[in-house]
Amino acid sequence: MKKAKRFLPVLCVLILGLSACSSEPSEKETAQDTLVYASGDYTRIDPIVDEHGEINLLLFDGLTAHGANNEIEPALAQSWEHDEKENTWTFHLRDDVKWQDGQPFTASDVKFTIEAIMDPANESENAANFIDVGSIEVPDDETVIFHLLDKNAAFIDYMTIPILPEHRLEGEDMQTSDFFRMPVGTGPYQIESWDEGQAITMKANADYYKGKPKIETVIFKIVPDSSTKALQLKSGEVDLAQISPRDAGTFNDSGTIRVLDMKTADYRGILYNFNNPYWTENKDLIPAFSYAVDRQAIVSSVLLGKGEAAYSPIQKNEYNDPAIEHFDYDPQRSEQILQERGCTKNKDGYYERNGEEIAFTLVAPADDQVRKDIAQAVSQQLRQAGVRCTVDIPSQVDWSDQMAYLIGWGSPFDADDHTFKVFGTGQGANYSSYSDEKVDEYLALARSTSDPKVRRKAYSDFLHQMCADPAFTYICYVDAVYAADDTIEGIDESLILGHHGVGIFWNIEDWTIKEGE
Repeated sequence: MKKAKRFLPVLCVLILGLSACSSEPSEKETAQDTLVYASGDYTRIDPIVDEHGEINLLLFDGLTAHGANNEIEPALAQSWEHDEKENTWTFHLRDDVKWQDGQPFTASDVKFTIEAIMDPANESENAANFIDVGSIEVPDDETVIFHLLDKNAAFIDYMTIPILPEHRLEGEDMQTSDFFRMPVGTGPYQIESWDEGQAITMKANADYYKGKPKIETVIFKIVPDSSTKALQLKSGEVDLAQISPRDAGTFNDSGTIRVLDMKTADYRGILYNFNNPYWTENKDLIPAFSYAVDRQAIVSSVLLGKGEAAYSPIQKNEYNDPAIEHFDYDPQRSEQILQERGCTKNKDGYYERNGEEIAFTLVAPADDQVRKDIAQAVSQQLRQAGVRCTVDIPSQVDWSDQMAYLIGWGSPFDADDHTFKVFGTGQGANYSSYSDEKVDEYLALARSTSDPKVRRKAYSDFLHQMCADPAFTYICYVDAVYAADDTIEGIDESLILGHHGVGIFWNIEDWTIKEGE
């Protein structure tokens, strides 16, 4: 399309070595063959450590994949068997898959990847997904067998994790290897060039096992600021971007840009850092903070209606229990709890206990305007309730020293995902250092059975216990608002997206760009 074509000469200046840039584009480099996406920045692309990179779906594949309704379907594995008695999973791999450097994909790559995730030295937040793996057997190049120590109902979901090439990474540091700045995968696209802080250019993988993608070139142009993304959509510098609800309103009268309001399982909340000694004395006040938050007001004023009030980490999942305490806005109940727990107001209108003011700092990420706005709204509401909450927006988050953080989590997949590893004691994504024996017990039971009735009861018990001993104050689920040039065809607008709105590229190989008017 014309907009992408105008951007290509700019990239020729920015990206040294981009062979496609020339004064006369080849037939494959015509505008209809290029999609420019406004992306956040990347310092590395390491899909087994950093799970939320949108670019992962373009470069890598797992043994399984999530389809149009987030159901499990074959990917690098063409079939599998589960022996419940022996507690093994046997995967039969495709024999027509190559790494983007031409080397064959084999079962050894699968074993290498999962063992790398399981290795504590690699600090993968996905390690909790595979703690039940006792050993991995590779009888031949096209077969891999997982012997589990305990049952894991979500195991087949977790095999969607991207597989990495052993021949490129054996002996490398999985956090710092140069591989992750020019990775090689099996996915529909492969990186051609990466100009740090500017753009990542990818070409269609002609050997992709599903067939070569229809769009020849995809460029992730680095545009960290949401408002700038909107401006560049209008100017034609980019063709697709995730934007804020406020910026979405500027496209209401656009005849060439359509706004996609896509539902997600992505929630926002206050994470309380229980490593911080402040919560040793004040953890019992968290319910009062939760009752003081007017979630619907935040959905209306910050999200402009593009979201909904949150009360549960699995609110969008089949195993959610809507009968749990929602902590709906109730300033009188908040005040009652504070007073019952020995708090009194000082002359400035803020609560104190044992001579110390009830006050904490809420950290929000500098690169997320919506989270910053939510944090400011929460701060104002808590101050109105007599709790001195201040907002800090550091350039880099210190997870160990902060008091509280405006967290984002969520998964549209199995209920075990983003619960066990987020709330389980000592698990890799438990950044709050939350620990509750009953929560651990219920989550372990839920993942160890495939019986829907048992799982439903276990997750209900988990949610009720989390209300009695809260780790977070849940605030809202956020829609993922995308704006796309109307020449792009194939985007699945009905898909429920995950954390950070990730998932829109799940079927990128089938997208096309129609001829512009």
